[in-house]
Amino acid sequence: MEETLQQPVALKEWAVAVQSLAAGDLIVIMRKGGIIEETRDFRLIRPSFYLMPAFEHQRRELLKEPYRDGIDRTLEGWSKEAETMTLSAYAEAVEDIEVHDGETLNRIFGEHIWTETFAEERLKWKKKNPLHVLLLRVYKLDQPITVPMRPAYSGCKSWVTLEDGVPDTTGMTPVLSDEAFNEAVNRIRSLLQG
Repeated sequence: MEETLQQPVALKEWAVAVQSLAAGDLIVIMRKGGIIEETRDFRLIRPSFYLMPAFEHQRRELLKEPYRDGIDRTLEGWSKEAETMTLSAYAEAVEDIEVHDGETLNRIFGEHIWTETFAEERLKWKKKNPLHVLLLRVYKLDQPITVPMRPAYSGCKSWVTLEDGVPDTTGMTPVLSDEAFNEAVNRIRSLLQG
């Protein structure tokens, strides 16, 4: 799989979620849109993108117990004043499922890392807009990429354009086998259908 876009983009997500996605522990993220999102809601602007770890707003109490210590691991060596950032994962959104109600959201409780309260809060925020449940095929970069940290990358937004581009990626490896990934996708689809 090769990056062919002239201006690569990255989806910002809690570093602990990026870590779990890159480990193959989950394939689901949930999006409503960042507070300073240009469109005021979430849109899947590209089907494939880098995963950019976001550190500032991670909160232990919003994660299920097994994932809470992951925050500490993501913060090791991190500094708010860092001049560079390392990207180590790439993803393809294989499905963007719009969820409008708590009952449907609760069906996939075992498929994500967030507490029930946090998942419900995401659903209820901007109540008119659906919660986007993204099913991601995640790839670990064979060689992580270090990019300059730009002011445009900060703030509560979902997408950033990687202003400096990225070096040619020599390779990526799926974090889950085709069989394991397809099994997870089918399980989640089945849960969402009830």
